[in-house]
Amino acid sequence: MNPNLKIAIQAAVDGGAEIMKIYQNDFDVEYKDDNSPLTIADKKCNDIINNYLIKTEFPIISEENKQLDYSERKDWDICWIVDPLDGTKEFVKRNGEFTVNIALVKNGKPLMGVIYVPVTKELFYADVTKNIALKATLKEHIIDFDTLDFKASAIKPKAKQKNKISVVGSRSHMNDATKEFVDSLKNDFDKVEIVSKGSSLKFCLVAEGKADIYPRFAPTMEWDTAAGQAICEAVGLQVISKETDRPLLYNKENLLNPWFKVG
Repeated sequence: MNPNLKIAIQAAVDGGAEIMKIYQNDFDVEYKDDNSPLTIADKKCNDIINNYLIKTEFPIISEENKQLDYSERKDWDICWIVDPLDGTKEFVKRNGEFTVNIALVKNGKPLMGVIYVPVTKELFYADVTKNIALKATLKEHIIDFDTLDFKASAIKPKAKQKNKISVVGSRSHMNDATKEFVDSLKNDFDKVEIVSKGSSLKFCLVAEGKADIYPRFAPTMEWDTAAGQAICEAVGLQVISKETDRPLLYNKENLLNPWFKVG
């Protein structure tokens, strides 16, 4: 396994363990300027991940780090992109649909990605350069790299069906544009099924064949999508910008993503 992927996996799992310590107790919720929630779990997990990734000497873009101006980032050819707790709204609701996201990108394109689901201990990880994406379910929040590959199974998208399509919808962000897109699919398919899910789990559902397509016609940031895009691209899927009709790119001047579609 690539040494950087090992570091990312270890960071995600250890960060997830810290999240669960907080999740199982009472916690306070703060709100950022954009009215998005923030908890001590976001902060503590971010600290753990930073402590691992800093050893690689690659710079880090994280939702919970101070964001550097593009003049400082523009010459980075490779960097980490991190969301220490993706789906804080789901964390606050205590529905379990939150993740730890870590991706390594080079020249704007994902090289590898890790998504860890602390509540279920499901671990998704991918090396895009090798077209490999795997899923493992851990017994504890502990990684043993001597046995991990034997427990992990390759994931792949499901074969398309002529008369049926399943669409992933956000648990917290289903808007009119998405509803209109779903309605348009009814012209081509007899049955359109909606699968609701929070956080980057939506990418995982498509990558492992539990859904066909994921339209995201609402704001996201680069740390929301980089790891999920890596996993999807490793299994042959595309994450296509509605603005450029090309794959999403990273470490942009504006870290806000355009609308996109996964499939």
